[in-house]
Amino acid sequence: MIGTRVRLAGASLGLLIAENVFAGDAVAVGYNSEGVWTAVTYYSSSTPKGGRDYKTDKQARDEALRDLRAQAPEKMARAEILSSSDLTGYIAVAQGGKKSGKELNVVGRGKSQAEADERALAQLKQADATAKQKIVYRYFSYGADSK
Repeated sequence: MIGTRVRLAGASLGLLIAENVFAGDAVAVGYNSEGVWTAVTYYSSSTPKGGRDYKTDKQARDEALRDLRAQAPEKMARAEILSSSDLTGYIAVAQGGKKSGKELNVVGRGKSQAEADERALAQLKQADATAKQKIVYRYFSYGADSK
């Protein structure tokens, strides 16, 4: 596998929050002209530093934005990096709904998948986004501290 790219499309008004970063990857989000997020994608290094698919956080950001622009379900007015890092770790992207009807997307990171999941879900709870909580995707990425 050469890198990992995933796109999550959505059509509801939402917020995206990233916690402190711990992984060699980048998460990008695209918005339409009304400020509604329409797609989320990430790029992660599938090999340790020195491997054929290792990317620095800057390179991962470039890949995630390139992929987002290529695969966005509708014309994007704006694309931005939600989070990126050059360290090894586990990542969880979770989603929950607020009473206002807005969706909240968060990125939790940790030294284990359970820790990343827990951090993402804790962010949703703290933001009072408790309706329809779910982990949307999980992944692992190698960073500069990998061997």
